[in-house]
Amino acid sequence: MNYSKRMKLLRTYDLITQENMAKILGISRTTYKEYELQNSIIPIQHLNNFCNYFNISIDYLFDLTDKNSYINSKKNINKALLTKRLKKLRNEFGLSQIQMSKELNVDNSTISKYERGKNLIATPFLYQICKKYNISADYLLGKIDEPKYLK
Repeated sequence: MNYSKRMKLLRTYDLITQENMAKILGISRTTYKEYELQNSIIPIQHLNNFCNYFNISIDYLFDLTDKNSYINSKKNINKALLTKRLKKLRNEFGLSQIQMSKELNVDNSTISKYERGKNLIATPFLYQICKKYNISADYLLGKIDEPKYLK
């Protein structure tokens, strides 16, 4: 995953200190610093709040696209839509949960929990699935309806 470079660039470009960015996200400066250095993985909710603050897409922060935002992007993650879109993606590629779990090197129960909405998707898994299947993180999270697949 590579989001730290753009996080720091956006923050410093707007002359925001790590302390102020942490306050915006409702976390400690130490926690924010660890996210920015990628010593700790930023949870999806904090990632979403960061992107909303700067009005950028998660795809852009993940360096999946150079397009920094989408028209009609929603601010909130839609967990119900995420579960449907994950299952639909898996079916589009003709994969069972077991096959997908092997492709992504995760436990089968992880995919099952995400598809049933038991757990909100983890940032590394979201990134991994987007890279593997060339699909938009913003689309999967229900923040946009198009584009579904990235070029």
